[in-house]
Amino acid sequence: MSVEVDVVDTARGLDARFRLESGRLLALVGPNGAGKSSLLAAISGIFRPGAGHIRLDGRSLFSGGSTPTSLPPQHRGVALLGQDPLLFPHLTVRDNVAFAPRSSGLSRSASRVAADAWLDITEAAHLRDLRPHELSGGQAQRVSIARALAAEPRLLLLDEPFSATDVAAVPALRVTLARVLHARTAILVSHALGDIVALADDVVSLESGRVVDEGTLAEVLTAPRSPFLRTLASSALLLGTRTGNGIRLDDGSELAGIAPQEIPPGDRAFARFGPGGLTVYPDHAAIRTEDVCAP
Repeated sequence: MSVEVDVVDTARGLDARFRLESGRLLALVGPNGAGKSSLLAAISGIFRPGAGHIRLDGRSLFSGGSTPTSLPPQHRGVALLGQDPLLFPHLTVRDNVAFAPRSSGLSRSASRVAADAWLDITEAAHLRDLRPHELSGGQAQRVSIARALAAEPRLLLLDEPFSATDVAAVPALRVTLARVLHARTAILVSHALGDIVALADDVVSLESGRVVDEGTLAEVLTAPRSPFLRTLASSALLLGTRTGNGIRLDDGSELAGIAPQEIPPGDRAFARFGPGGLTVYPDHAAIRTEDVCAP
């Protein structure tokens, strides 16, 4: 059970291949124009590449060659969640979420029961009778997460899902996504290290349409090859609380790391990735600018 992606498209400068095991979330990162959104479009079926293949749990979604085949998007078992929630303005929140199960053949009453369940799971039940224009950006994106999951996709694609969301709402949304996506297969495109650390099991970085880094979160962020990922990993400080073997970030995720000086568990701390792995510092520590920005 896995996702296999092998996409070649000369027009878009793509020549990328990677594999994602079932039940894991992969962060797809890289500079603007690297080909991230094109890969998601190919997987979802809204773009047909020139060659290659895409398989989900052994089922062919796309196959190039002399007699290419391509399943239409609605038959792939793939849901794409983008920057814009794209909620139907004339429907209530409940009916927006019920749209997917209703489209799959459930009765009106059964689809609403399913919608209520997903709104509960995503902590948006209190919004169910509102219409999209009455929602904040964070609330609308929370509803869009519930609607995407209500389709029961075998693979969820998230294309910078927080980029148009109020900054204050992002930490809570990360916590919700981390909880509801546990053991689900998903691919996340993001430029934010916080999203990647909080959500991803694995990381693939792209440069000019080609895979440069591939591995687990710790492997890739500890020794990134791509300049983009080196800058991203080394320039961000992660805030949290010291644990016995690392740090618990403020969003609840935990990372293993070394501390150059004694930090009692429970004390406030911060951490950063570097050539030696993740290093944890006491909250009051000062580090040199050249250390923070080191490649």
